[in-house]
Amino acid sequence: PLTSESGGPYRWQWPTDGVVVRGYNLASGSKGLDFAGSIGQSVVAAAPGKVVYSGSALKGYGELIIVKHDDLRLSAYGYNRTRLVNEGQMVRGGQPIAELGLGPENKPILHFEIRERGQPVDPVPYLPAKTASN
Repeated sequence: PLTSESGGPYRWQWPTDGVVVRGYNLASGSKGLDFAGSIGQSVVAAAPGKVVYSGSALKGYGELIIVKHDDLRLSAYGYNRTRLVNEGQMVRGGQPIAELGLGPENKPILHFEIRERGQPVDPVPYLPAKTASN
């Protein structure tokens, strides 16, 4: 887990099961991670926080949920089929917040971003190392 100086005073976790099919690469326009999955599978909050957005008004993200974790960081979860939380709601890390839906290519996908001070950062250093079992 990261120290409070780097990742916040909480442990991050993977937002869903599945293979990362697109990594973070700002140069190629990828502001986060895209996970392949199955329609309807659980999407969970990667860390505790407050839901500050739950809707579909932001172009390019489909049904989107944004969780604010502290004054610096938020996480975003795009292309959901169903949103399970409302704005203003407090969530725990690991709490189901959505069901995975279809991305822009009509494939089941979760788009996941972590932002610091509004800027996208690579989520991988925040997340626990993947083992063969998860």
